[in-house]
Order: sequence, then C-alpha cells, then structure tokens
Amino acid sequence: MSGYAKRLLGIVVGVVLACVLLGLYIGVYLTSVPGSAAAVETPAGAQLYLAAVPAAALDDPHPTWVSYYAVDASGGNWRHVTTYVLPAHTLVHVTIYEFDTQTGLRNEFISQATGTVGGNFMLNGKPTQAIDPTVASHVFAVPEIGLSVPLPGPPSTAKNLCANAPCSLSNAHETISFTFRTPAAGLYRWQCFVPCALGFIEGFGGPMQTLGYMDGFIKVV
Repeated sequence: MSGYAKRLLGIVVGVVLACVLLGLYIGVYLTSVPGSAAAVETPAGAQLYLAAVPAAALDDPHPTWVSYYAVDASGGNWRHVTTYVLPAHTLVHVTIYEFDTQTGLRNEFISQATGTVGGNFMLNGKPTQAIDPTVASHVFAVPEIGLSVPLPGPPSTAKNLCANAPCSLSNAHETISFTFRTPAAGLYRWQCFVPCALGFIEGFGGPMQTLGYMDGFIKVV
C-alpha cells in the first residue's frame, strides 16, 4: 500500500471513529434524564424542602463542590437533585436549610427578596426583606419569573459546621422560608448568583455552571 493510501485510510478510520464517539455521546446525553424532586402536597399547600451545603457527599463525583440537595421537612432523606417539580398557578412554600458559610455578594441588589408573596421571606422565623450583603452564602433565583431570595449562611467561626452532605439540623445552619406563586406550565432555570465556586476563576466556574449543583430547573406542570 502506498504512503498516500495509508494516509487516506488513516483519515477515513479517524473520521469513522470520531462519528461513532459523537453518536455515543449524543445518545447518552439524550437518554440521560436528571433526577427530580416534587413538592409535597399538604393541607397547608405545596411544600418544597431544600438544603445548601459547602460540599457534596464524599462519594459524589465532585465531593468538594458546593451544592443543593432536596430533603424532607425534618432535614433528612437527602437526594442530590436540582430539578424540582411544582404545580402550575399554585402558591408553593419553600424551606431552605443553609449549611454553607458566608461568602458575600458582589452585587448588593440581590441582598433583597423579590418575587415572593409579601415581598419578604422568613429568616429563622423572623420576617425579613433584605440581608447584610456580607453574610450571604447563596441566592435562590429564578430570573424568568422575577424570583430571587438571598440565603445568609452561618459564620465560619460557628461551632459544629457541616463539612460534606448529608448534614443534620444539629449542625450550624440558617433556615430560610418563602412563598411564591408558580407560573404556567413550563421549564424555568434557577441559579445561585453568589460567586461560591472555590478554586475557580472569579468563583463562577465548576458547580456554578453545572446542573445538579448550584443551578437546575423548576419544572412546572
């Protein structure tokens, strides 16, 4: 076989291999459906319980990444999902257990709540409209519907801090709760806007850009 024929064969084999790998990648992407957690229907209405932690579980692919989890009312039964299924045109009561410590905001505007019923939220049982920007740990925001709630965290000097998920309510944490009305059926992106990705440029890489950690979807049905 001539040198030209060998090069041509090598190119053909390379193209075929690339197509096969691309096909496998697309197939896996299209057939992989992220897990989800649905709001719990109670006599008091639809309830969604979440927890934000400084680092995922030790057996997670990224055990050092900050992350959200779905939990139950007692702070137990942890599920590492960030797609939340909610009923349409309904008041949904959200409770977030914030275990991650304070990071601080670069944009002080998001230290105030927007889009919630009453324009405020409950911080450890106390009605609150805005927080000191320096004590923010995360923000739970759904920009498409104008919802944004700041999440203050415990100070780094607090005793009994949680290191990795799952955490216990006996660990230092803040409890934030709020109510908002869901829009029409659809898929809405939610995200944290606090630069909390330690080790990444400007704090906005890694978990800040990855579904399943500091962003996900609100699936309204």
